[in-house]
Amino acid sequence: MDKRIPVTLLTGFLGSGKTTLLNKLLHHPDMRDTAIIINELGDAGLDQIFANSNLAQNIENEHIADNTVLLSSGCLCCTLKNELADTMRDLFFKRALQAIPQFNRLIIETTGMADPGPILANLMNEPVIESVYRLDAVVVTIDSVYGLQQIEENTEALKQAAVADVLVLTKTDLANTKQISALKEKLIAINPGATQHKIVHGELDPVFVVDVGLYDLTTKQPEPQRWLRAPIKQAQPKGTLPQKTQHDDIISFTVIMPSPLYWSQLKPHLLTFCQKNGKNLLRLKGIIHAVDQPAPLAIHAVHFTPYPPTLLEGWDEEEALSRIVIIGKGLDELEIRKALMQF
Repeated sequence: MDKRIPVTLLTGFLGSGKTTLLNKLLHHPDMRDTAIIINELGDAGLDQIFANSNLAQNIENEHIADNTVLLSSGCLCCTLKNELADTMRDLFFKRALQAIPQFNRLIIETTGMADPGPILANLMNEPVIESVYRLDAVVVTIDSVYGLQQIEENTEALKQAAVADVLVLTKTDLANTKQISALKEKLIAINPGATQHKIVHGELDPVFVVDVGLYDLTTKQPEPQRWLRAPIKQAQPKGTLPQKTQHDDIISFTVIMPSPLYWSQLKPHLLTFCQKNGKNLLRLKGIIHAVDQPAPLAIHAVHFTPYPPTLLEGWDEEEALSRIVIIGKGLDELEIRKALMQF
């Protein structure tokens, strides 16, 4: 069981309802052991999120920064005023010193214009961060009225939708059936592996957005199938090969790896792959059954940075099938498949 603190990255385009969703989540009883980092430069800081609320209180402790509040529900919230990695380290060390209440998960809310890829990649490059935190899921809010237009006109909105594990369609009470249907179809085309949830006024059970990654915190067991969210596409006609995509197209596809497989051989190839395609590689996830490993591996990479693999001790599949999910912009799917199938 991975004992690192699970991190949920909450993002979404400007005005898509991140703050409303976060506010509702924070007051849910199941979120009492959660810490939240809110980007001060985003849609709202703590003052706006907790405006007209008597549930926020300052923490009277000399070791706590003045930008931190504690909800009566038990959630600990702070604004991001320095580098994200510094804030995450600070929270962890204060937790270890019992200067702040114990928290067992972390939510990071980004600005509306943020590309989640570099944020994830930067965290992966921090040894202290990587040793105490693990990415649970990327949750993206999409405006049901303007989401389609935002995705078509803004690269940031498109990238956010493409790398999401969970897509939350907000303001569904303001959109008509045709708008919602068109948006859902577009999101499936961009990211067929992500789950979708329609909400009104930010009301959503936390079970759909937190602790939805590699480990089920209830059973303490890995759930790699759920975490991988391999995209399901219509089968190619027999005898045909994947078609080349336009340079600006974001594609998502799964590569079934040959067997037997050796991690010692695949690892350097994946590093080279990330270095070569990092600019256009939005995300890579995979489950690897390697002959030279005692258990399956969960692998993950963003842009140029491969994340240290997680050994899934105590878990196996009836059919030991290694597969890698790749999400990127302007990638040559055929070339990538050929390269990976050499193992």
